Amino acid sequence: MNKRVEIGNIGEKFAARYLADKGYKIIDRNYRSRFGEIDIIATKEKYIVFIEVKTRSERAMVSGFEAVGIKKQIRIIKTALLYLGENNVDLQPRFDVIEIITSEVKNVKKLKHLKNAFGGDYNESF
Repeated sequence: MNKRVEIGNIGEKFAARYLADKGYKIIDRNYRSRFGEIDIIATKEKYIVFIEVKTRSERAMVSGFEAVGIKKQIRIIKTALLYLGENNVDLQPRFDVIEIITSEVKNVKKLKHLKNAFGGDYNESF
């Protein structure tokens, strides 16, 4: 496993634990379609939430939020539409981004959760 994949896995596992602690029910992880992948799919209250997790070193030049540009958003939306078409879901879709900041020794230093990321609603959570 390469270093990038290993760090990404650390971030996704940490994000999943954070979400579960906040009352989200994780229903799928690493859902893939021909358009791309959604890291975490969860439900909470009236929402089905499609979550992109970006893990970055504290020395990274580009933030995790900046890394989810319009092309990535479109791939996530198309993948979410396929998921919704395959599954009987009667919840409002929402798209979140979680940024995980790690130290050089792969310890999580900070988590930032941007709810409704494609519409904006910033919450720094850790």
